[in-house]
Amino acid sequence: MIKAHIEDSELSEYLHVLQKDEMIHFTMAEGRIRGALFHGTHFVNQMRAQHGTGILETYILGQACLCGALLIPALMKGREHVSWRYDVESSPAKGFSVEADSTGWVRGYLLTEHIPVDKPLENWDMKPFLSGDGFMTIQTSRPGDKYPQTSSVNTTGNIADDLVFFFDRSEQLKSAITTSIQMDRAGRVVGAGGIFIQVMPSTGGHYAGKVKLGSQINTASNQEEDEAVIDDVSKAYMEAPSLGTWFSQGHSHEEFLQKTFGSFNPVVAVHRDIIYDCPCSKESFIRFLKTMPETDRADLKKKNEILELRCQNCGSVYHVKPTEF
Repeated sequence: MIKAHIEDSELSEYLHVLQKDEMIHFTMAEGRIRGALFHGTHFVNQMRAQHGTGILETYILGQACLCGALLIPALMKGREHVSWRYDVESSPAKGFSVEADSTGWVRGYLLTEHIPVDKPLENWDMKPFLSGDGFMTIQTSRPGDKYPQTSSVNTTGNIADDLVFFFDRSEQLKSAITTSIQMDRAGRVVGAGGIFIQVMPSTGGHYAGKVKLGSQINTASNQEEDEAVIDDVSKAYMEAPSLGTWFSQGHSHEEFLQKTFGSFNPVVAVHRDIIYDCPCSKESFIRFLKTMPETDRADLKKKNEILELRCQNCGSVYHVKPTEF
């Protein structure tokens, strides 16, 4: 990827002093609940710079890419790659495509570059721009797989809710996802983040004689206590501050966890970097050109013009001379 420069000097200065992006993985309630919290202000601004998106497009694609970042801890257990496509042909936005890799990069693009708007926005509810008869497909690829694992569900227009429904259906575990993007009056992204939490199963394993290995067998009273804890965590989650505002004010991940979930003893397990990036390169485009039929390549070379090739996933533009392919 050719990293685009953020042209807005005021925004660049702001980002320079803002806390760096980072994702943390955590557990709480004695391991009963796991989660991930992502500060992605720099991440969303880089995405915007790559595609040159307007305010509405930035808000929708930004939320999609933040969710894509959260798919890394939510779905990946090893070396994996996820492709996520959200198709609503009848909607103004049409949908988006996002990819996330376990090595820590995310890329994505809108299926329409400019979303038509008939009247001024009254709020930040993006559902009207994604509603319609649509579906989303998630493909998970692992090294050595002959084919990716694919799952599809219908969409409602609410990106996070549709992912939660996917998790409930595919993993049968209670989950929650929230993303937030804060913009100033000039339309600059000054704060962005997302959180994913999931209730872990309380029982599992298999029987070996009279002992059920790898499991915790709850009594009825313990089950009631367990449900009460989950209800309390859900309430705290619903009352959590906006992450976009939180990170725009310079607060940290740990401060958010303590403020929101402090009574459940959150424990941070991992700190990691997640970036908006793309593995495209001029060399990869040249390799593709070399696979074209000889007659097509001959026609291109005959014109003797420098080709301008744009990566749809990240907006990078590469210039290739006829002598290079």
